[in-house]
Amino acid sequence: MPFVGLTRRFDELDRRIVRLAVPALGALLVEPLYNLTDSAIVGHLGRAPLGGLALATGALNIVGWTSAFLEMATVSLVAYRRGAGDRNGAARSAGAAYAWSAAVGVAVAVGVYLVAGSLVRLLGGRGAVAGDAVLYLHISAVGLLPLLVSLAGNGHLTGLEDTRRPFLIALVANGVNVLLEVSLVYGARLGIAGSAWGTVVAQVISAVLFVFVSRRASIAPRWPRRADVARLGRDGVPLTVRTVALGVVLLASTSIAARLGASQLAGHQIALQVWLLLALTLDSLAVPAQVYVGDALGRGDRLSAGSVGRRTLRFGLVAGVAVGVLTIALSSVLPFVFSSNPSVRHQATVALAICGAVQPVAALSFVLDGLILGAAGYRTLQWAMLLALLAFIPLAALTLANHSLGLVGVWLALACWLLARAAILGWRWLSGHWGTSSVPAR
Repeated sequence: MPFVGLTRRFDELDRRIVRLAVPALGALLVEPLYNLTDSAIVGHLGRAPLGGLALATGALNIVGWTSAFLEMATVSLVAYRRGAGDRNGAARSAGAAYAWSAAVGVAVAVGVYLVAGSLVRLLGGRGAVAGDAVLYLHISAVGLLPLLVSLAGNGHLTGLEDTRRPFLIALVANGVNVLLEVSLVYGARLGIAGSAWGTVVAQVISAVLFVFVSRRASIAPRWPRRADVARLGRDGVPLTVRTVALGVVLLASTSIAARLGASQLAGHQIALQVWLLLALTLDSLAVPAQVYVGDALGRGDRLSAGSVGRRTLRFGLVAGVAVGVLTIALSSVLPFVFSSNPSVRHQATVALAICGAVQPVAALSFVLDGLILGAAGYRTLQWAMLLALLAFIPLAALTLANHSLGLVGVWLALACWLLARAAILGWRWLSGHWGTSSVPAR
């Protein structure tokens, strides 16, 4: 069983997992910590700017998640080919990721700018909230190309078992972001536009640093063959479907909250940013899960891959319980950081309590996601997310029809989604059918 022996001593595999997970945790935490800071800075401008930020970031998250295959598939490809001793193949996989990031980045930047108004209206934005959301999206479109370049660079370095330098890059870029945002929002009095421009500058800095570091890595990117580009594109299809389904759930939750009222939307934005912070905290264990499973399968060692699964799942369960208890304990305190409005704070407290309760299940689903990613079981991940979407719909639809359920209905729907996702992925991993037939050949 994967959770047996929670208290036994660390061995070398445990230490390797921790060595990779700790800097990965730092890199993953920097971005949501910035988003929380962003919410706090913009939140004190008023309910309309915070609501506009909620809608705009929800839409931008869709772009980031649909492009995440650049990172996820690249980690698996580089780790597998490195484990198999195919250094040239690993280098070409990194080059393919950068090529895709350039092409997709330009396309999505133009698309987001053109459809910003329609997208905000579709999400339920009205009046001043809609105006702030559209302004934020128009400015943010400038930073989408460097954002995708950073995803490719992160995938390359992580596949080489290097999570330290991505952490340092994230720390520098987001540190600059916070300083710029405070200066532009309050010093230059640019309001929500200052927040958006600060983010764009940080994304450009991040992309430049990733390209610089990647070119000096132990396996530097090389010009890809047509087969390498096509391989990443094929892998990207199920991963994109998966992340679209994930994004649809989170975006739908924000859209429903927008229709419940301004206080509910602002409270949901606070809770959702905390949830994303916790999700990425726990997702740090998915990084060694993916890298070490990919490396083990590259060497043809399924026993080692199974051992990685047991260890990372055990770590995930313990971490999920810990962060869940902490979130529940702080659920009535955290909202004071983000809003001075009593109604907004009450709504956020309700959502955060439910958020904390589901963290153990969330942790298991994130780690399982990493394990199956490492085995290149991309279609498994696609179907698991689509089926989990069906678990979200009933309560979400009921809340949309009956507004009296409020954020309790929204967050219970999210809890059902996480439970279904963990159950499906857990069954698949324990069955031993990981999707390894799709692991790339040399």
